[in-house]
Amino acid sequence: MVVIENKNALGNYEILERFIAGIELKGFEVKSLFSGRGSLKGSYVSYKGKELFLKNFYLPPYQEKNVDKNYDPLRDRRLLLTRREINYLLSKIRQPGLTIVPLKIYNKKRLIKIEIALVKGLKKFEKREKIKKKEFQREKERFLKREFLKKNNDKK
Repeated sequence: MVVIENKNALGNYEILERFIAGIELKGFEVKSLFSGRGSLKGSYVSYKGKELFLKNFYLPPYQEKNVDKNYDPLRDRRLLLTRREINYLLSKIRQPGLTIVPLKIYNKKRLIKIEIALVKGLKKFEKREKIKKKEFQREKERFLKREFLKKNNDKK
């Protein structure tokens, strides 16, 4: 079940590879996630040492009154990946133009998982081209559906 989705990422980036990682959260943050709170908008993945962290991920506390005063809803959250995956991603993001963004957060059985992707940013003209292709495909499907319905009505 998808809890939070980053819809902007699909329009702004070309997805090269997808990875599934665990995420280190506190108990009340998990409850907050399941209640549908939080936002992946503007969040990204960076590295510190040999670990990957989710940055700028807004996750408010489940109950405001039951949280320490120092709680930061935008704190860095560590991603849990295998050493091989981390080394691979670190080698890739050192290349110019490539970055890692979160796509969605979901639960798998009793665990919270995050789907991250190695992406390349799209330029403005590429975004426009992508939108044109999508609109053309939609128009084509509508036209074919109308023609199909017309054919079936004429047979009767």
